Amino acid sequence: MLPMILGFFSASAGVSLPGLINMTAAKVSMRDGRERALLFITGAVIIIFFQTLIAISFARYIDSRPGIVALLREIGFVIFTVLSFYFLVMAKKPKTRKEEMKMRSKTNRFFLGMLLSALNFFPIPYYVFLTISLASFQLFSFEAIPVFLFLFGVTLGSFLIFYYYISFFKKIETKTDFFFKNTNKIIGSVTAIVALITLFNIIKFYS
Repeated sequence: MLPMILGFFSASAGVSLPGLINMTAAKVSMRDGRERALLFITGAVIIIFFQTLIAISFARYIDSRPGIVALLREIGFVIFTVLSFYFLVMAKKPKTRKEEMKMRSKTNRFFLGMLLSALNFFPIPYYVFLTISLASFQLFSFEAIPVFLFLFGVTLGSFLIFYYYISFFKKIETKTDFFFKNTNKIIGSVTAIVALITLFNIIKFYS
């Protein structure tokens, strides 16, 4: 059950901030109804499932080669440190979100969800790094059952967060404005935490 729980919370953390997919899902719900919004998020979640599966496959290959793991951790530490500095120090404050999101496409909402999700490549490096890190702490293994449970948790977590957006968007709209205004600080804080975890793993590997 632990891999499913880890997958659930990993997915929830990954898609909880306002982004293209969940905000579009909310707008589809408001304009076209909940049924079409559910089709939209179903399409998005199917792609996330396969992206996570691809990520785990990469992670399994990388994890079996300690030299590659160490190199990727060092590269990752540099990247996340630079990103943290950029978002916390250099990045400009985002402009206030427009009240209405233009979405005139009449494309089937299911395939629109798949398309927008496929254009988002973030889940692949996210779950590669995450599963390798969890495996290094003996919290995850690349055997069939843990992988299946993790995938189920990711799928369920992503779906429920998207469903939360389409169900309660009106109530959380003011909070999403806060997140938009503070996006740089939030992302910078997250990347700083990831950089620290990566540094800890590097030190642990060489000690």
